[in-house]
Amino acid sequence: MAKSRYIKNPIFTLTPSPVYHFLSASLFTSLLFSPKKSPRNFNKLLTPPTLCLISLLVSFTLFGVSILGFTSNSQDSLPCSLNSPSSLSFPSMSISSMLLTSLSSVVPKNVENEPRMAKSLMAPLPLHPVTGNVSKEEKEFWEQPDGEGYKPCLDFSLKYRKASARISKERRRFLVVVASGGLNQQRNQIVDAVVIARILEAALVVPVLQVNPIWDDESEFSEIFNVEHFKRVLRADVRIVSSLPSTHLMSRQSIENQIPYDVSPYWIRARFSRLLNEEGLLILKALDSKLSKNLPPDLQKLRCKVAFHALRFAAPIQDLGNRLSKRMWIEGPYIALHLRLEKDIWVRSGCLSSLGPEYDKIIAKSRESQPEYLTGRLNMNHIRRRLAGLCPLSALEIARFLKALGAPRTARIYIAGGEPFGGSLALQPLIAEFPNVITKEILARGGELSPFIKKASALAAIDYIISLSSNVFIPSHGGNFGRVMQGHRAYAGHKKHIRPNKRAMLPVFENSTSEFGSIIRTLHKKSQGQPEPRTNKRDRDVIAYPLPECMCKHRTPIF
Repeated sequence: MAKSRYIKNPIFTLTPSPVYHFLSASLFTSLLFSPKKSPRNFNKLLTPPTLCLISLLVSFTLFGVSILGFTSNSQDSLPCSLNSPSSLSFPSMSISSMLLTSLSSVVPKNVENEPRMAKSLMAPLPLHPVTGNVSKEEKEFWEQPDGEGYKPCLDFSLKYRKASARISKERRRFLVVVASGGLNQQRNQIVDAVVIARILEAALVVPVLQVNPIWDDESEFSEIFNVEHFKRVLRADVRIVSSLPSTHLMSRQSIENQIPYDVSPYWIRARFSRLLNEEGLLILKALDSKLSKNLPPDLQKLRCKVAFHALRFAAPIQDLGNRLSKRMWIEGPYIALHLRLEKDIWVRSGCLSSLGPEYDKIIAKSRESQPEYLTGRLNMNHIRRRLAGLCPLSALEIARFLKALGAPRTARIYIAGGEPFGGSLALQPLIAEFPNVITKEILARGGELSPFIKKASALAAIDYIISLSSNVFIPSHGGNFGRVMQGHRAYAGHKKHIRPNKRAMLPVFENSTSEFGSIIRTLHKKSQGQPEPRTNKRDRDVIAYPLPECMCKHRTPIF
């Protein structure tokens, strides 16, 4: 393999500093180095005021050098970004002003274009206020949780930032990752791909999205995500390239797909560093949930940076999602409901659809022909699965749940998710109680969705954007969409997110009493999006629980 050539990075290639020219012409230089001064005249110049001025200039010079050293290692992800040296406050002296101007002029222009973290965050629309006469239960339903002053703060350590200067210029070793599954499963793998590239100090090739066997979606990374934004936000953390260089193309490429669960950074280095050093290329597949949820703080922060800042959707998806969100938002507050009623959900969960024997037979037949899709607990029948909280809530159960929580009948509900198995029949119980049910197909106008027909990942991305701006988000079943949305809403200001406690509430559903509503509200009082530290329970995902690694209080936030 040919050795990679050294390529100068324009960000770190500086022209001779104007500070040098300033100092060479300054009184400081003439005093110390002028050969025309006799010792007697030189001593006359060393009066107390002159010595004071010399000391001041030396101090400013050393301060300027330290600023430059810090700037070369800093990143756009710091919570409190330093102002440019020219804007720092000093005594109004012409000499110090000249020195500070010189210092500011040596900062590369490219640094000024580093995206600020606040601007890179995919942020929701502001919360729509709830007005008019509302009952106590309705007021509690729309009320937002107390964020307790927590704000995003990705303050990477000095050690991490110093290593970034080297890692972000890597040109010899490359990591390729193949991400599988649906949109949000792929998102999780992309996040971990960046983290693994950082652990191995390798350059990352833009991840490859595997064809989804369930949805038959052949979308590429650039069709779903904004590639240039992805590269730009992470350029201080990992070097990301669109394709492998010709020197690394091999006729036979081994793929590593036997990675155990819960691997640590130490395991990653021990297993792959030698291979990567020898071949210069590592290809990883089947990466979902393989990297440990418990990583050092800097790598947890990197996960948040990728998930909430770098993975912005491609412009056509983002633009349409924003338009549809505004159409929902302009009419008032709304609920986003991730209703998992698609056929594949019933097949994989081993549960009944509540649509009747005819539909259950269809699901059973599909399950028999595709037994590999059934997810765990093979020894449990559908009744035990449901009582264990392993089944999606049906439309009827969701309607009862919303009523018990105090949602008004007039509430506008956005349905996120694929086509429900059974079509409109599956949604009838929900529409009977809450008639203002809206989908992206209803919101879209004049063929706006046409470019994304049969592109499940793009449609899921549009659901994600609209759900992010809702006043209340409720998932009817566990999954990657709900977990990522939970974390994103927390990171963006702890917007209300209600996780149905299915195991606790389904027995109450079976034995409904006059206290039904109050029981359901009590069960969910502490699971509505309040700050919840990841460290309360082991193996929680920082993407779902960004506190405390990615959020803090009593400090200046990143935006």
